[in-house]
Amino acid sequence: MDYGSLISRSLGYTKDALWGEWWRWVLLVILSLVQVFTLFLVPLYNGYIVRVLSGRRPAPDVNQWGRLFLDGWKLNIITLIYLIPVILVLAVFGGIAAISAIAARGLDNPDVWASAVATAVTGIVIASIIWIIISFISMFAIVRFAHTGSFLQAFSFGAIARHIGRIGWGAWILALIILVLIGLVYAVLNGLIASIPILGWIINLFLGVAYGIFHARYLVEAYESAPAPG
Repeated sequence: MDYGSLISRSLGYTKDALWGEWWRWVLLVILSLVQVFTLFLVPLYNGYIVRVLSGRRPAPDVNQWGRLFLDGWKLNIITLIYLIPVILVLAVFGGIAAISAIAARGLDNPDVWASAVATAVTGIVIASIIWIIISFISMFAIVRFAHTGSFLQAFSFGAIARHIGRIGWGAWILALIILVLIGLVYAVLNGLIASIPILGWIINLFLGVAYGIFHARYLVEAYESAPAPG
């Protein structure tokens, strides 16, 4: 897998999608704000990301609002289902920590409180490890869902494993690691720009949409680096 080409093609796609298409860019910023302020209950922006993940060339227009809404909710649900193991781990360890803390209430024994904190931290660490492992599958599953248009294909684990095998597990994992590093650079840049009063916040809204499209297209490029199994 040519990772440099992966990045350059994704940047080119993002540029073509937004540069000069100002109305599309502004509309996507508005949809991203609506999605955040409604706590993802109106996931029209996610619906657009699904269109990008489907591999459409050139970048799709923002239309067919009902379809955007449904696809956005499908993406929400798929993401939530893949997060169930993480949520369960946090719930179990959080419950144990809470019971320990309640038992320690009013007691002067710091060891009891330390045990509750240690339990909570352990739960967070384990949940984080599980989340990282699941992410290698869930990101691929989301692209498969978008490409096939089938919700159930996001959970076709055999087909997902065979496709990743064709790409190469090492190549796919390295592609995601590179994407994470790019995300870290973006986060630092975001923080620097945010220090600019008012204007920085506005700039970051537009950059956030651009990064979202880049992120989705990068996954598509990696996904399409090997043909899907029949």
